[in-house]
Amino acid sequence: MSEAVVMEPPIAGGFLDSSCGAGDSAASLDDIIVDTANESSEEESSGEREEEIGTHDKVASSTKTREIPAEQTSNTQTVNAKRPNSLPVPTAGEPGLWTSQSDGEVKLRMGDSGLAAETPLTVYQMFTSAVERFGDYTALSWKEGEQQKSLNYREYYQTCRTAAKSFLKLGLQRYHGVGILGFNSAEWFISDIAAILAGGLAVGIYTTNSPDACQYVAENCKANIIVVENHKQLQKILQVEDKLPHLKAIIQYKDALKEKRPNLYTWAEFMELGRDEPDAPLDAIISSQKPTQCCTLIYTSGTTGQPKGVMLSHDNITWTALSTSRHVRLTDATRAQEVVVSYLPLSHIAAQMVDIWVTMKVGGATYFAQPDALKGSLVNTLKEVRPTAFMGVPRVWEKMQEKMKSVGAKSSTVRRKLAAWAKDVGLQTNLTKMNQNGAAGRTPLSYQLAKKIVFKKVRKALGLDRCNKCYTGAAPITKDTLEFFLSLDIPLYELYGMSESTGPHTISASDAFRLTSCGKEIPGCKTKLHNPDEEGNGEICFWGRHVFMGYLNMVDKTEEALDAEGWLHSGDLGKHDQNGFLFITGRIKELIITAGGENIPPVPIEDAVKEAVPLISNAMLIGDKRKFLSMLLTIKCQVNAESGDPEDELTPEAVELCRKLGSNATRVSEITGSRDRAIHAAIQEGINRVNEKAVSNAQRIQKWIILDRDFSLTGGELGPTMKLKRPVVMKMYREQIENFYKELATPTTPDNPLPAK
Repeated sequence: MSEAVVMEPPIAGGFLDSSCGAGDSAASLDDIIVDTANESSEEESSGEREEEIGTHDKVASSTKTREIPAEQTSNTQTVNAKRPNSLPVPTAGEPGLWTSQSDGEVKLRMGDSGLAAETPLTVYQMFTSAVERFGDYTALSWKEGEQQKSLNYREYYQTCRTAAKSFLKLGLQRYHGVGILGFNSAEWFISDIAAILAGGLAVGIYTTNSPDACQYVAENCKANIIVVENHKQLQKILQVEDKLPHLKAIIQYKDALKEKRPNLYTWAEFMELGRDEPDAPLDAIISSQKPTQCCTLIYTSGTTGQPKGVMLSHDNITWTALSTSRHVRLTDATRAQEVVVSYLPLSHIAAQMVDIWVTMKVGGATYFAQPDALKGSLVNTLKEVRPTAFMGVPRVWEKMQEKMKSVGAKSSTVRRKLAAWAKDVGLQTNLTKMNQNGAAGRTPLSYQLAKKIVFKKVRKALGLDRCNKCYTGAAPITKDTLEFFLSLDIPLYELYGMSESTGPHTISASDAFRLTSCGKEIPGCKTKLHNPDEEGNGEICFWGRHVFMGYLNMVDKTEEALDAEGWLHSGDLGKHDQNGFLFITGRIKELIITAGGENIPPVPIEDAVKEAVPLISNAMLIGDKRKFLSMLLTIKCQVNAESGDPEDELTPEAVELCRKLGSNATRVSEITGSRDRAIHAAIQEGINRVNEKAVSNAQRIQKWIILDRDFSLTGGELGPTMKLKRPVVMKMYREQIENFYKELATPTTPDNPLPAK
């Protein structure tokens, strides 16, 4: 075991130490189906670094800076100085805070007390500790047809050991990758952990990746073995097999093989390889592993340039699992077993951390959803499993909200009035509780009544009747959705982090949350706001044992991400309120800097438009280096359940909204191109209301247009977590955007309400 070094974050002059430490029927909700067919099975973490980190100093230097009053910084460190230079390259023989080599080691950011001082562990040590404590408890459970199968912790561990021996027999080399390409399953978990135990690197690959994208990841991590789900995923690897010199074997874990090929194995054949192999070679590798060494690679989405391999150490994973489980107060299985549903893509750090590692830390049970979870079956799984904790990306919660509104709109007048009354009571009661930090007070009788006749039925219909921890993260969520669920007595706790911080950095909790805030740091971590402006907005920087090792084989990108003092620069803008709650206010690279030099974060304006005009599905603000702001809008429409493509038909909710506005439109094509004056007038009125609240004339939307189709993952406008890929949209709709800014006189129309300036 390597010696741990106590590393406190540097305290420079001016730093302050962190303390860290609507008419809907409830009665008819039992048939709710979450239709998220336009969801990818891939997610990217909130604030995921891509390629433009170099904009830190440029943007920071263009904003005014001043010292923030101490009461605004009680939970953070702020600095107005220029960002420190990059970390020095570690000297030979002495680990530094980062490395870009797969076989490198790092110095841990240990603290001298509290969780930051906990003894570092390898994945093997955390796993065997869980087996000792929770051996007979269910670890994994899944459906085969109508039959429920499961593994307890002891069986889970032994299966992982066998798989690890099989990997070694197939020729897995130390610090070489095991790529895993498929939907969540027991085999996915086993492959991941077995790769780590055998001394390799566990590498999740996005299931929507093209063959070329799969090739890049496999080549970059020198994958010796690739585990695929089915024939469809197998074909991607076979197309690029001859370009993968390190590849020795492929394993398919679902369905029968459609063809026999050399070095291609079924899951059963693969497991048989290691069953009778001796333990000694595996044990020797396990005993040589250190918490300071790499065990997992998370590949960023790479919306600009190639994906980067985020290197996570054993300690990154085991310590973050410990800190997170403590922060959200999960219970050990010996007291009451936690239950989670695994459905978000495991190539993403959020799903890995929740489904595999945090759950393992407390002896929880992970139930696997069906592969079509995001196309409609998720609620069925939730109702069967009844999880105690549930993580949803914003689009999942939004789809639930849309479905409930649609069902509610068809209810009787009496039921609609009952639901409206209950939601009003629920929202006010929960806002009061929130502002009292969850302190137990006298609960109004009206709330107790609403809970009995409405809220309990809603939770049961969603499969969340046992769930007291509902989380949202990986992308921004609107205040409207947060308030909707809060009014139904389902508070959504926001969390925030990155692949580079092993997932979470801040998490909201029942006794510490604010609407639209991402909460407070998990124990043992610290936050610094770099170059704050007059309102306290600065770049969010992280410190803690969750900070990654570096980017695989990318020295320059690693040096951009980590400054000379070891702080991870997120590229996100944020501020703290007087109680230390973190609010994300934008992303540096998304900041619009107008021709007049004004810095404008687009997301708040886009969210305001969507709130003012519920018919709008997506809104994208334009204006970088331009004389005024304009906006691209899309309308809420149906999504093809198979392909995920947006269709021309409006959603039931959108049709209902059109009727209220005096329009008979049922298709997007009936609205675009100024065809429906009632809708265009309503949109303009909504934008006028948003403009009235603008802090300056430069922040007013001057022109807008409705696009022919909604943004989607398949169309390329949205990323894996349904986040807007702004550079892609700018390129796709260049002609429409340029039309906004043509100098010649243009007629005033609903699509172009103001003349060009």
